Amino acid sequence: DGAAREALARYRDRLARALTVVANLIDPEVIVLGGGMSNVDALYEGLAQAIAARSFSGAWAGRVAKARWGDSSGVRGAALLWSREDVLAVS
Repeated sequence: DGAAREALARYRDRLARALTVVANLIDPEVIVLGGGMSNVDALYEGLAQAIAARSFSGAWAGRVAKARWGDSSGVRGAALLWSREDVLAVS
């Protein structure tokens, strides 16, 4: 659907602009996306290139990757912060 493709292109453009700020500030080798939208594979097409084109130097050489466990990554990370003793104390 044409309207959906246009909406995704606008979203990707806005995401690239936001992530360019991150790239300019800390120059990461990789930016990992999580959350529900990270499951949209089409989102990654040309995203790193769009960030590089907008970076201060125009030569950001990093990459954009999908979180290993997709939209569950945040929950898994939070769970790992709890020790066994903490879990037993809450029970």
